[in-house]
Amino acid sequence: MGCMKWILPAALLSVFSIPAATAQVSGLKTVYVLPMAGGLDQYLALRLTSEGVLQVVTDPTKADAIFTDAIGARFEESFASLFESQKKDKGEKAGEVEFAHPAMRPLSGSRGVIFLVARNSRDVVWSTFERPKSSQAEDLNHAAAKIVDRLAKAQKSK
Repeated sequence: MGCMKWILPAALLSVFSIPAATAQVSGLKTVYVLPMAGGLDQYLALRLTSEGVLQVVTDPTKADAIFTDAIGARFEESFASLFESQKKDKGEKAGEVEFAHPAMRPLSGSRGVIFLVARNSRDVVWSTFERPKSSQAEDLNHAAAKIVDRLAKAQKSK
């Protein structure tokens, strides 16, 4: 009986949180893909573009969201290096950001988790787990295809 007390609230929470997450994902148009372990980022960019799911941008200031394989301190460091506040002594408006062109490195080892983070809020708006079988091109491409397929389904669900 004690277990049942937790199942119903958890089920209701998941049902009510799906539309909010779907709305956040369906509103996205552009994405910047951070470097990922094994080069998975390249295959994700290829699949996202070729399947028309999201437009991949090379300037993170033009992105609605950021794809990453890690969140937490390492993501925050990468985010900060991508978006540095402009100096007030340059005479530019406060709050504007400039692209910093950092030397990017993969954020983590391949653990199979992928996050889509809204650029403005830094909220994780979508995530999935898909670990490539190996670092071979075919396996990375297959994993990217599964990830993009799941994202496309999340965008269409309403």
